[in-house]
Amino acid sequence: MTQYPSGPRPAWSEPFIGEAVRRLAREARLDRLDRAWAFDGATGRGVAVCIIDSGIEAEHPALAGRVRERVAVELRGGEPDVVADFAGDLFGHGTACAGLIVGIAPEVEIISVRVLGSDLKGRGAAFLAGLDWAIERGVDVINLSLSSRSEALYADFHEVVDRAYFAGITLVSAANNAPGPSYPSLFSSVISVAAHAEPDPWRWYYNPHPPVEFGAWGVDVPIAWKDGGSTVATGNSFAAPHVSALAALLRSRHRGLASFEIKAVLAATADLPAE
Repeated sequence: MTQYPSGPRPAWSEPFIGEAVRRLAREARLDRLDRAWAFDGATGRGVAVCIIDSGIEAEHPALAGRVRERVAVELRGGEPDVVADFAGDLFGHGTACAGLIVGIAPEVEIISVRVLGSDLKGRGAAFLAGLDWAIERGVDVINLSLSSRSEALYADFHEVVDRAYFAGITLVSAANNAPGPSYPSLFSSVISVAAHAEPDPWRWYYNPHPPVEFGAWGVDVPIAWKDGGSTVATGNSFAAPHVSALAALLRSRHRGLASFEIKAVLAATADLPAE
């Protein structure tokens, strides 16, 4: 431990002692929590949202030219390699998520990391490498409409999502559609989302009894699809992008908010169930 006049200073205490405290002044403060304060005038401008999924069809009319970068994770000899993605969306799932986000936050910048194949399956190593890349890229929000059920990768996912959290990145993760544990949606450092059936992108609920903390529209949702098309689908995968879009709006309007504050604002401004 570092020495200071009255004795040894505990580790990690430096920001809270003496003149260093002045650096704790906040750009944004949570003095008033309602939807007007949170979202009025927000468009997502200046916010980069990364979608780790099956790729994105950048030319899809629903995306309005908002896709800025596309990469893919390829496993070569078991080792992940991040390369430029020229294949686009191999399934349609990533395009659907991107379209939902752009529909709510029309000025976000979308970044695609393809880790899933044409069967909407992928390897945990590719998923982790995609998360690593997005963290290093310095995006603002990561939408994870996918999950891993691998107990062997529990510690790896825990480590990487904590790195994202401490890097100031907001992670939004869909819960698995099937019962049972899935990662990283169970970790407290992400915003976990499941589906409700009310057809309103601006209706979300906070669940005070986790593991899944938020519910958003995810039943019979109109979505963009591959080859410039559209369809209607159901799943937690399509609930999560609604919350990712809200997080992007918050980050564009209140640049100083930390990820845990974004979760707090979403909880404070959530709808109450009808009595």
